[in-house]
Amino acid sequence: MALELPGQCFFLHLTLAPEVTGGELKTKPTQHSVRELRSIGLQPDALLVRCAHELALEVRRKIALFTNVPVEAVVCGVDVDDIHKIPLKLHEQGLDEIVVRRLGIVGQDPDLAQWRSITDAAAVADAEVRIAMVGKYVKLRDAYLSLHEALRHAGLKTFSHLDIRYVDCEEIEQRGTGALDAVDAILVPGGFGNRGIEGKIKAVRYARERRIPFLGICLGLQVALIEYGRNVLGLERANSTEFDPASPHPVVALASEWSDRIRGAQTRGEHSDMGGTMRLGSQPVSLDPESLAYSLYGSRTIHERHRHRYECNERYMEQYRRAGMRFSGISEDGLVEMIELDDHPWFLASQFHPEFTSNPVEGHPLFTGFVMAARARSTMRRAA
Repeated sequence: MALELPGQCFFLHLTLAPEVTGGELKTKPTQHSVRELRSIGLQPDALLVRCAHELALEVRRKIALFTNVPVEAVVCGVDVDDIHKIPLKLHEQGLDEIVVRRLGIVGQDPDLAQWRSITDAAAVADAEVRIAMVGKYVKLRDAYLSLHEALRHAGLKTFSHLDIRYVDCEEIEQRGTGALDAVDAILVPGGFGNRGIEGKIKAVRYARERRIPFLGICLGLQVALIEYGRNVLGLERANSTEFDPASPHPVVALASEWSDRIRGAQTRGEHSDMGGTMRLGSQPVSLDPESLAYSLYGSRTIHERHRHRYECNERYMEQYRRAGMRFSGISEDGLVEMIELDDHPWFLASQFHPEFTSNPVEGHPLFTGFVMAARARSTMRRAA
């Protein structure tokens, strides 16, 4: 690219300046790294040096001398207590100005007021909220990273410090719901396979019966349907055909066929390849104007991203409605997208994945509403 697009490429090289005993920062790893880069014909325009604390000017000059990079382009990637402070730190050192000048881009000074408000919000959080994330992959926290960050964004929007507690659903199966006793809200995320499902169902029942704010995502909606079918409608062995193909009440099942404006009608079966048979990508959802979902989004039609195979079995929808469940979101082809309970302070679940469209500036209405409900419960708990 450097040869084909002269003057239109910028090489930023990330390196490490490790700290040794006595607090000294070593520059040799950075020098060796740049030497290796130059050996394949690439000269960095700037260096971003990861370090525990700011590099002294003489250290930056030493790095510049041995790497043939201007001293002002040796930028400190210093450790910070909040990841959202990093763009501000880089701006303070002029990295953005170095990039636009090197690429010949003419622009105005950036307005970082909105971004600064993010870091300010974290500093002035005035409430602590405990949220239980009941999942099957809790030993690999990155499996829920998008959800974790979406919750953090909601914490920034509501000036709340979040204590996110990862609860293994298999432990709930084995030891009961004690791990949920001190939380202000319960989130059941997505997943595949039947491992830990009964623990998730118990967590939903705990949230429903104790009137704790509940948010279900994808599989979280499906286990909420199963729990309600068993314990409210009295549908013995209600289940998803994913977990019990012989269930007498398959309240969650594969849709045998659905329409897609791009690819036309498609058939899904239990032995179909998973990746090619999911409902994937952004799709429109119509909201009930009398619902909690509508009050959060403020719109009759929303677009959210999907990644699932199993759907609410429409044959049972009327029974659920009569028992008090609201189907507050419906797809273009009539599939259930969102459910909620009108007689519960805050109980909502979605087939789609709202965490994928959250960001630190705007957050996401579902997560913001969820954290607000959890914050209200936290306030009540502390006042009791």
